[in-house]
Amino acid sequence: MNIKLVVTDIDGVWTDAGMYYDKQGNELKKFNANDGAGVLLLKALSIPICIITGEDTEMVKRRAEKLKIEYLFQGTQNKLQKVQSLCNDLNIQLDEIAYVGDDFNDVKLLRAAGLSACPANASEYIKREANWQLQKKGGDGAFREFVERILDHHNILESTVAKVLENFS
Repeated sequence: MNIKLVVTDIDGVWTDAGMYYDKQGNELKKFNANDGAGVLLLKALSIPICIITGEDTEMVKRRAEKLKIEYLFQGTQNKLQKVQSLCNDLNIQLDEIAYVGDDFNDVKLLRAAGLSACPANASEYIKREANWQLQKKGGDGAFREFVERILDHHNILESTVAKVLENFS
């Protein structure tokens, strides 16, 4: 498999893109636990993960820490530039990354990545920029579907699932 890094947006991919506020004005996000299984599958193959988002929140930091995600870039306006810099540091090419995103600030990276996808609820003009359109909506396990589809495409989904299951025995 030629994918050496999986990069993901958060809002609209791992979340439903909703912004929820409590009475004190604190922002809340709902993450889907199924996406954590996508992380487990990639970790079983030693493929690093990068979260890149234009937002800057403690919630995303805590989610990344909990899942032991290797790279987290928040408050990023130029995602392509930031990922290109990371690729340079890792000595890999953009065509060796897989990226999933859902909106305007994802388009340049969707175009540049070796493999790209967007959730089912992305706008049609965003869908045209991605290699794959996922069946799941953002916040409904879209990241897990993306990872499983990559592994299935390379005929290693079942063996990777078996590897993950060994850790639960």
